[in-house]
Amino acid sequence: MIGQNFVESSVYSLSKTPEGIVDSFLAHMNSFHTETMLRFYEEDAIFINDNGEPRRGRLEIARELDCFFKFGLPIKITTRNVYVDGNLASLILGWSIAGIANNGEKICMRGTSNDYAKRGTDGYWRYWFENPFGVQVRSLF
Repeated sequence: MIGQNFVESSVYSLSKTPEGIVDSFLAHMNSFHTETMLRFYEEDAIFINDNGEPRRGRLEIARELDCFFKFGLPIKITTRNVYVDGNLASLILGWSIAGIANNGEKICMRGTSNDYAKRGTDGYWRYWFENPFGVQVRSLF
């Protein structure tokens, strides 16, 4: 359901409140449409992939999103924390993608993300840093 704090068009909705960021993210992600999801990101956003490598900008982020979309399974999210200071929001989210994928493979992906959103000059919130495996321990060497 799109509330009064969202802008809606035929392809996407964005939140005008920090409290609506997660619902907006879910609507975008579960569209399974890369162009729709990319509208949720700032132009110069950063996405940290599962190897801990940063991907900058919508073109590189699109490649990472396709890795999630190829399964055809919806994402489920549990909000752990949302901290807001002015035009910036820090989000800690538990997420999972599970079920039988389009190719018949059983999928069970999960993580705890460490993400940041900012309010644009138009008043809508978009991601500018997404780290879906944010609390995963990675080797530094």
